[in-house]
Amino acid sequence: MVELTSSDFFLAAFGGILIGISAILMLYFIGRIAGICGITFSLLDSNEINKPWRWVFLLGLILGPLLVHQIYKLPIPDAPTDNIPLLILAGLITGFGTKLSNGCTSGHGVCGIARFSSRSLVATITFMLFGFVSVYALKHLVGL
Repeated sequence: MVELTSSDFFLAAFGGILIGISAILMLYFIGRIAGICGITFSLLDSNEINKPWRWVFLLGLILGPLLVHQIYKLPIPDAPTDNIPLLILAGLITGFGTKLSNGCTSGHGVCGIARFSSRSLVATITFMLFGFVSVYALKHLVGL
C-alpha cells in the first residue's frame, strides 16, 4: 500500500487548482470548454477548422507532466505492457463512451459540473460508476 504525505495532498490540490484556473481562462479567452476529447475529436473532423490553439492545448498536456517530472526529479513511469489487447479494448470503449456522451471527464467532470450542468453531472456519475464496476469485475471476477 502506498503511503501519502501532506505534500502529496498539497501537490494534488495545487494541480486541481491549476486545472480549474486553466479551464476558466480557456472559457473566458476562447469561449470553449476544456474538454480534451472534444478538442481531439475536432482535430480528426475534416469539417472543423483546425485552429492552432487545439494543437497548443494538446501539446501542453504532454509537455506539462514532463516538465513537472523534470523539475521535481521524478522518474517517468514505464508504460504498461502486460496486457496490450485489454488496453486497446479499454481505449476503444472509452472513445465510444465519450463520443456517445458528447464529452469526457474533463469536459463534463471539470467544466460541466462547475457550470451546474445536470447533463454533465449524470455523465460524470455514469463514468465513475462504470469505472468502479469495470475495475471490480476485472480484478475480482476475471482475475486480471
